[in-house]
Amino acid sequence: VQLKESGGELVMTGGSLRLSCAASGFPFSTIDMNWVRQAPGKGLEWVSRIHSRDGSTYYADFAKGRFTISRDNAKNMLYLQMNSLKTEDTAVYYCATEISGRTRGQGTQVTVSS
Repeated sequence: VQLKESGGELVMTGGSLRLSCAASGFPFSTIDMNWVRQAPGKGLEWVSRIHSRDGSTYYADFAKGRFTISRDNAKNMLYLQMNSLKTEDTAVYYCATEISGRTRGQGTQVTVSS
């Protein structure tokens, strides 16, 4: 399993970012995928999940209405569109094959500054 996240950067509060995750080494189209994050000094926190086939999506309460998860099974890509970013969204964001985040990439840093 290989997962490589990208798209994180420094952004001002209220801004937007689109994170991407390139997946390889496993049958991506058959696996439900997740985004998890880890803020400084805290544990992994689940953000969102998308079903492998029907595209059903699920969000943590803090992400509802602001974040949108999507996937392109033809390209083995996972995405997270993040709008109305807050300082508390500052974290390393990972794509993962489990809600726990046990199998994840190296992460991409998102820093939201006021």
